[in-house]
Amino acid sequence: QVQLVESGGGLVQAGGSLRLSCAASGRAFSDYAMAWFRQAPGKERECVAYISRTGGSTNYADSVKGRFTVSRDNAKNTVYLQMDSLKPEDTAVYYCAAGPTYSARTDRYYYWGQGTQVTVSS
Repeated sequence: QVQLVESGGGLVQAGGSLRLSCAASGRAFSDYAMAWFRQAPGKERECVAYISRTGGSTNYADSVKGRFTVSRDNAKNTVYLQMDSLKPEDTAVYYCAAGPTYSARTDRYYYWGQGTQVTVSS
């Protein structure tokens, strides 16, 4: 079992930045690939970024490429999402997730946090 707790969401103006954190507890954090997903009202949950177990590989949705950066600190059992140049369309609930496979697929992630709201005003 892995427990995930996100933090760092909030309200920001367009063009601003936020850094989300996701703290993990339970089984060895480094056993899992990690991902950040988001879900806006009326839309499906989408993967915005994911990172391999060691942090050596990352991948991003086209909509956030060049603006978001995912990283992890296995010593601190934490994964981060640095979000820059935020746009109103980034408004969503953001979730972190842990799973055995480096993937953008929702069904590859077994453990999920409760989510944190990010709201970008225009």
